[in-house]
Amino acid sequence: MLAGGVGGARFLRGLCRHTDPRHTTVIGNTGDDEEFFGLHVAPDLDTVLYTLAGRADPVRGWGLHGETFHCLRAVGTLGGPTWFQLGDRDLATHLVRTAWLRAGWSLSRVTATLARAHGVRVRILPMTDDRVRTFVHTERGRLPFQDYLVRGRARGRVRRIEVAGAARARPAPGVLAALQTSDAVVIAPSNPLVSIGPMLALPGVRKALARRRGAAVAVSPLVGGRAVRGPLPRMLRGLGLEVSPRGVARLYRGLVDV
Repeated sequence: MLAGGVGGARFLRGLCRHTDPRHTTVIGNTGDDEEFFGLHVAPDLDTVLYTLAGRADPVRGWGLHGETFHCLRAVGTLGGPTWFQLGDRDLATHLVRTAWLRAGWSLSRVTATLARAHGVRVRILPMTDDRVRTFVHTERGRLPFQDYLVRGRARGRVRRIEVAGAARARPAPGVLAALQTSDAVVIAPSNPLVSIGPMLALPGVRKALARRRGAAVAVSPLVGGRAVRGPLPRMLRGLGLEVSPRGVARLYRGLVDV
């Protein structure tokens, strides 16, 4: 399964009730990854991880259930930015991830280690171990995705989406093999532009999907012209694309069967 954050994670949780999680691989988006206070934060990977571990906040969909924000409030009293909500226990994930990355671990190894620590049996693969960043171009300029979505609340007309570094990046170990050899591929009801799009921008991923022989299914994140979650309708309109499941299907033309 190719998945972004909350929508993909919730769909995956349901999927695992009807499949053996030990035989399921999820490829997660890393274009949203960002650095805060010197820590490598991977919002989409962590949302999948926390959801499958049964620890995600059921209302917000992201972060940990019962989370506290004492550290973030302390940062605010010191004059630091608090617009990106990092919880106290969530910080532990970012601390160990950053330490392991600085020790020379790949993001794939870090993600697998965190999954084992949480008792998650699904194999979670980052789309790449290389640095890839999604930028959204609006009238306010070129914005890192988290600045656009969280800090700017997805305001402004989207003129272009840029996936910086994708052309030079390599899919993480296991990604292409999973796409080529699995019995079925599911593209989750995630944002096709900024959650799935960065994966398809990696060399070999689109080709692997187009050439596979097993079934490939995409689930629309739009219902009745509205997104289940997130700013997708505004993004599609800004780019001159149809805001409907048909519009989403066109973005996956040649890659899915259903």
